[in-house]
Amino acid sequence: MSLPNSLTLLRIFFVPLLVVLLLTNEKNMELWAVGVFLAAAVTDLLDGYFARRQSQITRLGILLDPIADKLLVTSAFISLVALHLAPAWIVVIIIGRELAVSALRGIAGSEGIVLGASDLGKTKMVLEVIAITVIAMVPRFPELAILGKVLLWLVVWFALASAAQYFWAFWRELDARDHQHGSPRVVVIRGGDTKDKKDVAAH
Repeated sequence: MSLPNSLTLLRIFFVPLLVVLLLTNEKNMELWAVGVFLAAAVTDLLDGYFARRQSQITRLGILLDPIADKLLVTSAFISLVALHLAPAWIVVIIIGRELAVSALRGIAGSEGIVLGASDLGKTKMVLEVIAITVIAMVPRFPELAILGKVLLWLVVWFALASAAQYFWAFWRELDARDHQHGSPRVVVIRGGDTKDKKDVAAH
């Protein structure tokens, strides 16, 4: 198995460990949890980097990468809800957005359309990593609670804005494809990067 795909699988294997560390009420466990979470987040950067550098972009990697990202983020947010550190209704919105965009990508794929990742989607992912890290540290540093709430609202805003952008790009493409039925296309969303195939479905 290629190095990029191995890193993606490692990120998936980090998920149960992260949940256990977050939900274990022992001294310094939140520090270990944050360390594991950030290590998993770094693998998301490395797998895309190595896939491009070594020309090892594969269908398996394109499939596994978004699954790994969503498993990592949703498991972390659900754990924070269980710890009463994040409002359940906000987390439902965030996870609902992920499911909706994943479904849209599936429908787009069946129509021969590949939705490229946008800057809004990538920013959302970065904010999720920062928000989860900050909120997980609130029990140790209560003064971070306000910052955590602000970051959570930013995640919600970017999640909804990027979802609206993807749906609009999809419907616009359907309207404009009267003579392009055969070959898949990458929809260019303004500010997006269509060169990074590894990130096409990641956000």
